[in-house]
Amino acid sequence: MAYSVKSKKSGKMYHLHSKEVTLAGNRKQRIYYFAGVAGPDSLDELPTGYEVMENQRTGLPMLRKKR
Repeated sequence: MAYSVKSKKSGKMYHLHSKEVTLAGNRKQRIYYFAGVAGPDSLDELPTGYEVMENQRTGLPMLRKKR
């Protein structure tokens, strides 16, 4: 089951996803993002060292490194 978060502002559920993207110079980087529908790239738990925060203006969840 995908890790999900309910937005306090809109009440919508968002599911955590991850994928590896290729940057300039053929450098690879893993990105994390939230989507409204759980897909094949969805994660079951938060990555180690990260926490969920919510953008106050838009209500969208985001990941950030723990402080």
